[in-house]
Amino acid sequence: MRFSIKTYQKPFILACLSVIFSLVLNIGVAHAFFQDNSIQDQTSYKQYRGEVIDSKSRNPLVFASLVLEGSNISTVTNTEGSFLLKVPKSIEEGNVIVSFLGYQNKSIPLSQLSGDNNKIGLNVSITELSEVNISVPKNALALVQETLRRRGENYYNDPALMTAFYRETIKKRRRNVSLSEAVVNIYKSPYTSSRNDAVKLYKARKNTDYSKLDTVALKLQGGPFNALFVDVMKYPDFIFTPESLEDYKFTYSRSTTINNRLIYVIEFKQRDNILEPMYEGKLFIDANKKVLTSAVFSLNITNRNIASRMFVRRKPRNAKVYPTEVAYRVDYREKDGLWYYGYSNALLEFKINWDKKLFNSVYSMTCEMAVTDWEQNELGDIPKSRERLKTSIILADEAIGFSDPDFWGEYNIIEPEKSIESAIRKIQRQLKRVKSDGSATP
Repeated sequence: MRFSIKTYQKPFILACLSVIFSLVLNIGVAHAFFQDNSIQDQTSYKQYRGEVIDSKSRNPLVFASLVLEGSNISTVTNTEGSFLLKVPKSIEEGNVIVSFLGYQNKSIPLSQLSGDNNKIGLNVSITELSEVNISVPKNALALVQETLRRRGENYYNDPALMTAFYRETIKKRRRNVSLSEAVVNIYKSPYTSSRNDAVKLYKARKNTDYSKLDTVALKLQGGPFNALFVDVMKYPDFIFTPESLEDYKFTYSRSTTINNRLIYVIEFKQRDNILEPMYEGKLFIDANKKVLTSAVFSLNITNRNIASRMFVRRKPRNAKVYPTEVAYRVDYREKDGLWYYGYSNALLEFKINWDKKLFNSVYSMTCEMAVTDWEQNELGDIPKSRERLKTSIILADEAIGFSDPDFWGEYNIIEPEKSIESAIRKIQRQLKRVKSDGSATP
């Protein structure tokens, strides 16, 4: 039996393209709004900046996790290996656990961290597999099926209230043209529940340089849900349904270790006789408890026409738009023997071919979300319907300006890359010139 895309293959991310003049906002007014609301208590927390690197090669480790032991306070490194961790001043002692897939964990006392320029080196974890006495399942598919079946016992199965930092970045080739960020509250439902998670927007901000967007403005439909739905264990139907599992070929790859724990690496891709676009990638599964600790995968977009229909909701008539890369990642964290969603990202890269134009346009849209704190939601409270974000949200329409660095106060965020910081400064200088000229739009 074969299923069409509409039956079980659902895109995680949706892109909207439309003519630019219908989307321009009065950014000068929005910028003033954020300045009026940026007063924060700067004395309630300490912050620690630094970089996580490979101890031998000195290369940065991207998306490494830093968690304050005994708490739910955490953050991840950015694409340059840099991090910013904020800890309440009421917590004077404790250890920061730094971890990265395939490396040995490192525990660092808070007292040994300085405010800036912390350089943390991790060592590659090497384990002789012959020393590990764990029986290997007969086939990789059986291991994946068992992992999915055991999500109720291996993951936090109580309602939780999470605080998360979310970021969207749109680039034209290598240049940043739009940045949107938000702090959101995630009302996480149990992993065995069919009820979707609810999301409430707490704070948001954006900057867009419309002069670099040609004649279109790009928007990412779905906002934080694009990253949240990459939680494979909560939303397996986006990638693995009971029917579609047989359409994939699962194989064992080289195993690795995390904190002296054996991890099976399972590679998967669609079978040769399957024509519909499906996913391929790697699953990192704890050999003992059968827990999915991380997943990296991408969508087969060989058929441009189908891929375009999956992702593009609106576009100019004189343009042909098709994705060239669609990729995802999700990481889980452990506490007290149970696992929970910690970080995910999604990338959509595509080309725009214009009628009667020699050169095409290449854009990439990236979104990522990191859980920075959470607590049990004992009463199972969820926000009222009017307060919840919809899965059709376009964050760039909700976020209305960019603030000074202190706007985010005590919230842990992903440290901006140097290129993003440069783009922010450049856009802000442009906005100041526009405002001084008395113009409403850049």
